[in-house]
Amino acid sequence: MQPYYQSGGITIYNADCRDVLPTLEPVDLVLTSPPFNLGNDHHTGNHRHAPYEDNLPEVRYQEQQVVILNLLYSVTKPRGSLLYQHKNRIREGVSITPYQWLFRTSWIIKQELVWFNRSQNFDKCRFYPMTERVYWLARTSAVVLDNRINHHDLFDWQAEGSKQKHTRAFPESLPRDLLACFPDSQIVLDPFMGSGTTLRAAKDLGLAAIGIEINEAYCEIAAKRMSQEVFTFEPEPMYAAPV
Repeated sequence: MQPYYQSGGITIYNADCRDVLPTLEPVDLVLTSPPFNLGNDHHTGNHRHAPYEDNLPEVRYQEQQVVILNLLYSVTKPRGSLLYQHKNRIREGVSITPYQWLFRTSWIIKQELVWFNRSQNFDKCRFYPMTERVYWLARTSAVVLDNRINHHDLFDWQAEGSKQKHTRAFPESLPRDLLACFPDSQIVLDPFMGSGTTLRAAKDLGLAAIGIEINEAYCEIAAKRMSQEVFTFEPEPMYAAPV
């Protein structure tokens, strides 16, 4: 398949990831956040979000995620990992957790991280949800990371969605901090690339990266971000190392 953009170790495909993944060579690390299937009229605070057709029947959505996660498993190296950013959701008054489909994939669940993103939904019928999750998945339980930022499992990254004209983009600090914990990973993949935040962080860290995005407008935003100057990044410990 012909790339939409390719330069300096960064490759972007404008396509459905299910069509591209079987054609790729193995990668070291996958870091991604799929559409959450929250509906086409989803609101966070006073902001309306509708970047994708995002209102599948829940059963179909979960089956889709299982298929894609297993495709990612097959394209990840034996010692590789997947960092899968998602959230608990409420559909028809019932809480839905990503564990409902993660347990049906080939991946081993290593750890669940909590992101306090302040993305509140002020519905007074329940406690205000203000967190999302990052699931660290691996092909084998022997995989470890290098917690060089000395962090616990609660992160406080500030959301920056509107900055890149993609209202559901995560902040650049999220992939930067997480990629720094996998220093042996040289090729990073994001199959739901959006505006290219994962790829931008990978480029700044001197890594090769592959992004797949079905929306051409977001591919164009990502390509422009990739053409900008590289910013050097050195992770700093956020907490004192344990003694």
